[in-house]
Amino acid sequence: MITLPMIYALAGLMFAAVAIQGALDRANPRRFLSAGFWGLYAVNFLAGSYVPDFANGVLVLVMVALAAIGLGRGAPPTTTPEQRAAGAARFGNALFVPALLIPGVTLLGTLLLKSVVIGGRPLIETNQATLVSLGLGVVVALIAALAMLRPPPLAPVREARRLVETIGWAAVLPQMLAALGAVFAVAGVGTVIAGLLNDYVPLDTPLLAVAAYALGMALFTAIMGNAFAAFPVITAAIGLPLVVHKFGGDPAVVCALGMLSGFCGTLITPMAANFNIVPAALLELPDRNGVIRVQIPTALILLLGNIVLMYFLAFPR
Repeated sequence: MITLPMIYALAGLMFAAVAIQGALDRANPRRFLSAGFWGLYAVNFLAGSYVPDFANGVLVLVMVALAAIGLGRGAPPTTTPEQRAAGAARFGNALFVPALLIPGVTLLGTLLLKSVVIGGRPLIETNQATLVSLGLGVVVALIAALAMLRPPPLAPVREARRLVETIGWAAVLPQMLAALGAVFAVAGVGTVIAGLLNDYVPLDTPLLAVAAYALGMALFTAIMGNAFAAFPVITAAIGLPLVVHKFGGDPAVVCALGMLSGFCGTLITPMAANFNIVPAALLELPDRNGVIRVQIPTALILLLGNIVLMYFLAFPR
């Protein structure tokens, strides 16, 4: 059976390779700091489930210290602009095939692989079907890219290193913020928010509850910078007790559209640095918040659409 820890192991091996390459790159004056950061991140994926919580906490604090000192950037071998232009002209729109394989395999795997049984055992871990399918999609896309482009054997690792060193510590923000959201949920932040809403906001109809849940997801995501951090808190405060339990909403529809509402908040916040600030820096845009300004209308339209869809799809008619 293909399980989620196997996918974590693949990610850990990739970051371990990034760390080793970084340590050997003399072009980066802070190569050992960078190698230490990505090496510890690899340990988190490879052994995080097997070491005590205290050790994991120390690991994260050391990563924070390394990031605060500064990781620096090396000079991994890569293609020239001329070579990339020639490759784009040669392959054309076929270059999008590997990228499109990732969501395609993820969707098909989520819908189909859960029911595949071999030797009396499911092919994939059924309760983590989407994440396992996403990992499989990345592997399939990598194989397709290697077969189509015929790059040097180390090119995937070198390009992975070039990308993560360009993004820097912000690459780990989704995981860190998701963990922070889980901490908030355990600490009872959702219960506090639910109490405040019950005291001051009359959520006495399904439409008001749906609107409060979607808006809460977007706003808390904008504050936290990540929908995965907001989801356990706002779902525990509004989604489950009100939309699902009180008014009978379909939990699958409510949670799916609730997460999408959170992503609307991701589009409008500088806290989502790896999505909104880093691209502006990579593209050398004159306006640091230029990406956010362009995304605001789309975010608001999508948020309204999510509210409408949740109201009409979540409740039996």
